[in-house]
Amino acid sequence: MIGLASASAYRRFATVAAIALAGTFVGTGTASAAPGQPPPSADPFYDYADSLAETAPGGVLRTRPSAYGAPNLPTPITSTQVLYRTTDEQGDAVVTVATVLRPLVPGPAKLISFHTAYDGLGAECDPSYTLSGHGDSTTATVEQAVITGYMAAGYSVVVPDYEGEDLEWTIGRQSAYAALDGIRAAEAVLGLPASTPVGLIGYSGGSVPTQWGAEVAPQYAPELNIVGAAAGGLPVDLAHNLPYVSGSKDWAGVIPALIVAYKRSYGIDTDAFLSAKGKQIVNAVETNCINAFASEYPGLTDTEMLAPPYTSLLQIPAVVSAIDDNIMGSAGTPAVPMLLGVGDSDGTGDSVMITKDVEGLARDYCDRGVAVTYAQYTGLSHGQAFAPFQAQAAQFLTERFAGAMPGSNCAVVGPGNELTPTPIPQG
Repeated sequence: MIGLASASAYRRFATVAAIALAGTFVGTGTASAAPGQPPPSADPFYDYADSLAETAPGGVLRTRPSAYGAPNLPTPITSTQVLYRTTDEQGDAVVTVATVLRPLVPGPAKLISFHTAYDGLGAECDPSYTLSGHGDSTTATVEQAVITGYMAAGYSVVVPDYEGEDLEWTIGRQSAYAALDGIRAAEAVLGLPASTPVGLIGYSGGSVPTQWGAEVAPQYAPELNIVGAAAGGLPVDLAHNLPYVSGSKDWAGVIPALIVAYKRSYGIDTDAFLSAKGKQIVNAVETNCINAFASEYPGLTDTEMLAPPYTSLLQIPAVVSAIDDNIMGSAGTPAVPMLLGVGDSDGTGDSVMITKDVEGLARDYCDRGVAVTYAQYTGLSHGQAFAPFQAQAAQFLTERFAGAMPGSNCAVVGPGNELTPTPIPQG
């Protein structure tokens, strides 16, 4: 079911994005991409050695002007990078960076927290780097067009490096904290009050800070005036995704990438279960962006990654514990309307995400009283569902900022999959 998105809404949003993108690449101004700018791993702006004990979450530590656009092409867009204090998965104070973008047209203050699908294991994947005209990612270029569309429509936009300094991909709470603290930091940079209406949006990897952000905001950042959250292509329970992508042509490379992320976030001893081949592949992907790992290992299975007696990552207690800790819907109840969208290309999922997992999350939220719009893009793969989701999300958020009564299709949302934690195997 496509739900609320109409063809006219899609045309309006596509037109705005196209005009804005054209302006980005033909305009003139002073903020041009600097070819010699080092990647975040070698850029002292990203380092902060002083104590964070007296700095509140979202506290601004330093700022600098930054480029916005394609490499070597000047743009008229004002962009600011901000280093700010946030919180990691273990509750410790850490720092990360966000890109703050001002609207291209004046109007009432309204802020979009846009969470890109950078799905990165290396610092060159950070949106603060790719948005300034560096890197080589089709995904980043397409999402930049959407971001520019929001600026053209009068929104300020904040784009956080929500995976943090260590690029901890798919880690829910940490991603949410970084996104929410990015909003706090952006409001400080822009001089906006906490009452400023804010919308959350993200697709694929970007759905992680979006959905988790909506869940933890009532406890972690209750002062923020979040009006709605639109998340598409969600990895709801990776215990279900892993068997689906194992052996696949286009997505098997996420298996070693997840191992890297869990090792970083939870200190898992991967040498205890990886085969020689598994170690080699994990080492090969540990600084890559998703475009360089997802489809690089067609047909790879988790069995090939493992040493005997293991034949599945779901036999390893530490991995299952990490997966269970990141099941969506387990951290709280959103206090705002939600749009949850997913493709369904083969009756199971969109080639990487599980359709009925997203439906199950929507059903759970509905039962808790959340105003949910569940959108299923039947016949579309993960990549193909991006455009209709963005169109529907633009309409959904426009209505939320306008104060319209939230719609809901909870009456027709099915039960979906059970999202109960996977039992921890006996070690």
